[in-house]
Parts: sequence; structure tokens; C-alpha cells
Amino acid sequence: MADTAPIALVTGGDRGLGLSMIRHLARQGVDIILTYRSNLEGAQAVAAELTQQGRRVRALQLDVADTAGFDTFAGQVAETLAQWQASHFNFLVNNAGIGIHAPLMETTEAQFDTLVNIHLKGAFFLTQKLVPLMADGGRILNISTGLTRFCLPGYGAYAAMKGAVEVLTRYQATELAARKITVNTLAPGAIETDFGGGAVRDNSDINGYVASVTALGRAGRPDDIGSVVAALLGPDTGWINAQRIEASGGMKL
Repeated sequence: MADTAPIALVTGGDRGLGLSMIRHLARQGVDIILTYRSNLEGAQAVAAELTQQGRRVRALQLDVADTAGFDTFAGQVAETLAQWQASHFNFLVNNAGIGIHAPLMETTEAQFDTLVNIHLKGAFFLTQKLVPLMADGGRILNISTGLTRFCLPGYGAYAAMKGAVEVLTRYQATELAARKITVNTLAPGAIETDFGGGAVRDNSDINGYVASVTALGRAGRPDDIGSVVAALLGPDTGWINAQRIEASGGMKL
């Protein structure tokens, strides 16, 4: 098989931060496998957009909370690579996720389990299934949150999952080092997307509060994160490994 452009697999690439990530990667000449959970129309629109720009794109349905579907998904990824005459893909971005806002004393076990399944168990076992399809020298980027460094009441359970992901990142970097696969964490601050019901984007009080506690004086935008992802997966940043990189504009310093 003759590999051509590098290939990135981005979970949750149909909207929000994931959409910005794949757009920036595509501009760097990267072909894209993106996942979506239920937004088929949005995923197809994204695929059409990037295909018109000359990129190879495949949108695959995936529920990252359902590990029972990971074998089938890995088979679909392998099938896509074969169709593209590629032996492996190069970059994995574990981005898909949700936010649940609830004080610790009111968080239900069902909410807790949902967060575990999506953010920790899903990222752990999906990576396990996909690493055999990755190229030696590839890169994994796990998406965390600024909330592992600073605290906002109501996000304790969510932040705890992301804290676990940050520890997992270091262990993945250690155990995958023999294949020269680097693993890093990217921790966004508060971003204007539909995440968490779009509160940062749509609620002027919340947006103003975020701006007031951010050194650069505003809430983040999706392209602030998409551009960082493209840089961290670019040709000149391969020596960064096992690190937590925060992109928050200096929030809560």
C-alpha cells in the first residue's frame, strides 16, 4: 500500500471543537476520519465541505460510551484505510465528550457513570483498539479541560474524569514509546461552543465572567483550539510528549 497524506481520526468531529480541529488539520494537508454519535446530517455536510477542498474524508458513527461497538468501529477504520490504500493512520484525537453540571452533593450515580463511560472508559478502550492501526511515530492527543487546574463549582465529577485522562496520557506515552508514538493532553479553557448547552457562548453573564478571569480578556473560540491541535500534530512538534498543554488565554491565573 502506498501512503500519501497523513490521516487523522478525530472523535466528535461533526461539531464544536472537533469540527474546528478537522478544518485546521485539513488545511495542513491531512485526510480525515471523523466520528459522530447522532448528527448524521452535520457529519455528511462536514465531509462534503472537506472533500471539496481536496481531502479524503470518511464520517463514521460511533458512541464512545459503548465499548461493545469498538471492534466494529475499528473494522470500519481498517476498511477505510484499505480503500484509501493506506497502511495506517497517523493521528488520534480523543475529543468526543459531554458536560454535566451538578454540585458534588447532587451528582447522581447515573450521571457519574455517564461521565466515566464517555470520558475515561471510552478513551481508554477506544485507544486500545485503534493503536494497532496507527503508524509508528504517530501521535495521540487526549482532550482534557482547564477545570483540572482551577475549580468552578458544579464541575467536580467532569473534571475528575479529565484528571484521570491526564494521568492516562502519561502512562500511554510511556507504554507506547517503543513505537515512537507520542501522547499529550490538550486542556481548553472556556470556549464559545454548544458544549454544556452553549452556556459560555449564549449566556452573556457567563461569557462576561469568563472574560473577566481570563488574562487575554475574552472567552475562547473554537478556532483557538483547532489551531493548537493542528500545531501539536504538525511536523515541527514531535518532541513534545507526555505533556499537559493548556489553551485558555490565561484563565484563572
